[in-house]
Amino acid sequence: MKIRGIEVRIIRKGGAGLPVLSGKVDEWTVRAAFKEAFLQAAAEGKSSVTVPAFGFQEGLFPCVGCAKIASQEILCAGREGRGSLKEIIVCLDTEEAFLIFEKQVFGYLKHVTEDMGWGPYVTTDIIIEFAEGIILIERTNPPFGWALPGGFVDNYESLESAAMREAKEETNLELKDLEQFRTYSNPLRDPRFHTVSTVFIGKGFGTAKAGDDAKGLRVVPFTKLRKFKCAFDHNHIIEDYLKARRKVY
Repeated sequence: MKIRGIEVRIIRKGGAGLPVLSGKVDEWTVRAAFKEAFLQAAAEGKSSVTVPAFGFQEGLFPCVGCAKIASQEILCAGREGRGSLKEIIVCLDTEEAFLIFEKQVFGYLKHVTEDMGWGPYVTTDIIIEFAEGIILIERTNPPFGWALPGGFVDNYESLESAAMREAKEETNLELKDLEQFRTYSNPLRDPRFHTVSTVFIGKGFGTAKAGDDAKGLRVVPFTKLRKFKCAFDHNHIIEDYLKARRKVY
């Protein structure tokens, strides 16, 4: 599969001689390893780079998560046009890992480039006030961690409708007193690609439970929000919200 002039290949072959990770391995060390490998190859004027399944290769990170992160970093390399780089080869040392990577990487790249386009993408995030705090959901896909509920705006859907739909899908809550807060557009706010998010504030009603694209849900009291580490730029959004609402704890 080709992504903006870069041929992407997944191969079944031993990984002897390829770089390895050491020390603490998490999403960010895996992401950094792929990114650095692509950047270094381009800086050295190479036309091809071969990388292993960083993290999974060492048995320290789930294979599916590694494949999704690899997909995102390959997409970034294609979008940014990494100099002389014309080929990215991901090398797997087991048949099971090969099949997982083949499905995840090609499926993700095809979905983004053919169904979504190259962006920037329009999204919404929702600050749901509920039981003396706000709702955070635990993500099932990278970037992993806790985040505000939210997602992509569908074709022919208003921002307000998208916010209410995402809130229902991810938290099972209906929203009342919905109001637009601010829009966040820093190209680096999302490590996958450029998203422009309009943030809404609303009061949640119903029974809160994790739903679509969420493996966990938590009501975080206002007093503990500043101590809670979130994905994306959501700590920054929450800080803006606390200051604007004068909920300074």
